[in-house]
Amino acid sequence: MEAEGYRRHCFESVAAAYDIVLITGEEPSWQLPYIRDCVVVADPTDHAALNAAGQSLAERHRLTGVVTWTEWYLVPVARLARRLGLPTTTPEALRACRNKAAARALFARHGVSSATSVSVRDVQEAYTAAGRIGYPVVLKPAAHAGSIGVTRASNPGELDTAYAVAERAAGHGAQNTDVLVEEYLDGPEVSVECATYQGRTTVVAVTRKTLGLPPGFEETAHCVDAADPLLATVAPAAEAAVAALGITDGISNVEMRLVDGRPRLIEVNARLAGDLIGHLVHLATGVDLARAAADIACGHAPDLAPTHQRAAAIRFVYPAYSGLLTACRLTAPFAEQAQGLEQARFQRQVGEQVVLPQDGGDLFTARIGYLITTGPSAALAQARLQEAYRNLEVQVAPASQLDAVGEAGAA
Repeated sequence: MEAEGYRRHCFESVAAAYDIVLITGEEPSWQLPYIRDCVVVADPTDHAALNAAGQSLAERHRLTGVVTWTEWYLVPVARLARRLGLPTTTPEALRACRNKAAARALFARHGVSSATSVSVRDVQEAYTAAGRIGYPVVLKPAAHAGSIGVTRASNPGELDTAYAVAERAAGHGAQNTDVLVEEYLDGPEVSVECATYQGRTTVVAVTRKTLGLPPGFEETAHCVDAADPLLATVAPAAEAAVAALGITDGISNVEMRLVDGRPRLIEVNARLAGDLIGHLVHLATGVDLARAAADIACGHAPDLAPTHQRAAAIRFVYPAYSGLLTACRLTAPFAEQAQGLEQARFQRQVGEQVVLPQDGGDLFTARIGYLITTGPSAALAQARLQEAYRNLEVQVAPASQLDAVGEAGAA
């Protein structure tokens, strides 16, 4: 359900131009209308298993490209592409994207403004690094995604908890389990959506982000405006970051903060952005980044010419507290006559538990769904989004209340 809501548009775009054969970690379901063939492997990060699956498909079909939009598969898929003789950014460059410490070192070497960062092995080293950098600091896994395990410590009293959160998330990393202590970049966060073909990078759009659920950095809303004046400011920094990492082919989501109006790099994700940002770019500009990713993977120059100029915005729906979801809907009158409401989707059903990060959950266990709106300007798209949010009815029975009911029943 979650994957379908966030990735169906990618399959639709690619299937309109190419025959898709799929390597996946589970039996396909909603993907079936878009694919011709499939190989299921237990673990797509297992190089031997992935290579065997790729070879099996190559024996049945004439493969022209291989692409992934999953963070964990970037390096294995690049190795598979190289093994099959297909276009790809080198596995070494993608490994640097996956390792935030290595990326920081490359940014420094190439003069790309970034955050001060120190890799640490235990909480005592974290205290030393934080004291040297200066509070507030950000602690994060060196190789994760989706803001998982990324936590701010405003003072020494918050460092133990922040380190524990980052260390726990880092422990699940297959390629790197280090923890980083970094300078906190104080300023609005944006991402720059880029396409690189044969070493030449084109900046397609900039995404303005809204963060929430402190002390973490969960992204709770995004807005893409085809006419965003920030493009001229952030484009050079994004292009420089992509070049510093050695990315030659593919789509990149370049995250940065504007500190005193100047871009400071956070990281480069060498794949299509998550959270439906690619869909927002398509709605706002007409540029199809999912199709561009497939074109580049097949050695074809992508079409990156905008076809229209408007704005699109998304807001994710989170509960105020953890508990049992008892109601989730848009009010009927609003849903029937809303202007600019492109999509309202709920990935949690009534009767399911929703668990916030502070209660042991994560981005996926906490998120109830999302709303997407469009408009001729960012201001109007966001105003429509706010109106849609006001007409959303979400009710959650707190976990404490459920526990009390359970105890009463047991008594």
